[in-house]
Amino acid sequence: MQSYSLLAPAKINLYLEILGDRPDGFHELVMVMQSIDLADQIDVRANGTDTIHISCNHPQVPQDKSNLGYRAAALMAQKFPDSFARYGAVDITIHKHIPIGAGLAGGSTNAAAVLVGIDMLWRLGLTQSELQELGATLGSDVPFCISGGTALATGRGEKLDTLPDLHSLYVVLAKYRSLSVSTPWAYQTYRQQFGHTYRWNPHQPEASRHAGHAGSILTAIAHQDGAKIGQLLHNDLEKVVLPAYPQVADVRHRLQQMDVLGAMMSGSGPTVFALLNTQADAQQVEEDLRQAIPDPDLELWVAKFNPAGIQFAPQTVDSK
Repeated sequence: MQSYSLLAPAKINLYLEILGDRPDGFHELVMVMQSIDLADQIDVRANGTDTIHISCNHPQVPQDKSNLGYRAAALMAQKFPDSFARYGAVDITIHKHIPIGAGLAGGSTNAAAVLVGIDMLWRLGLTQSELQELGATLGSDVPFCISGGTALATGRGEKLDTLPDLHSLYVVLAKYRSLSVSTPWAYQTYRQQFGHTYRWNPHQPEASRHAGHAGSILTAIAHQDGAKIGQLLHNDLEKVVLPAYPQVADVRHRLQQMDVLGAMMSGSGPTVFALLNTQADAQQVEEDLRQAIPDPDLELWVAKFNPAGIQFAPQTVDSK
């Protein structure tokens, strides 16, 4: 049976601003998203049956219909019934490297890889935009995970504008293994505490977006100014997550005291990252943070900015 093996990169937010409530119940956002080379590997194999199977090497990842990768395959079967009937369902194998519940879009990037893999298996010839439109029905981060790189995301995160690639920056990621933060809780709590500050007017969307403050970091990205980007890192959700999760606040504070370009929580957390110019700098900060917080529950990674989203894995899966 034919198969494809794909790399599904994680993402961080360099900027996250909440403008206000949308009529659909989501928040109107302005974000700068960035792919990193910490990635899961997704194997998608035709199985010649009408049943989708999903498996993962991580015990906490659901291996049933609730998995976003499974839902991506089911969506493709629903949207392209003739191709499903012709080629059959798929076996999906997730080799997990992105920490779960980390705010790094692990589930979304897995779903993105399944969409891309099935598009190739079924020879659909979908454009990236068509895949992203499908992905948006699964989750706000899925469209970005398909294309990756550096992008400005608006709407609820599904409207993307490509930004210049940031080729040479590195991050140190830090997350307590046992800690997770509910994304719905983070946004609902922000609404409760800061809803009075919202500037979003659905009747004047462009004017509302321009009232945001993302312009400075977009200029820094255009000039490839890593130091300035580090100074302009911003995440509105820190206002509610850091007070509620002192461990996250402590990691962020310690990283900010080190020789880094900047440090911030990514998305709704609980992962915190520090921005560095070189791999050697990143490895030194990783070592310093490990010494400062010798808790075995704190997991650390060094990753480089990645200019792409879903890609072929270096070694393809055997076709038998």
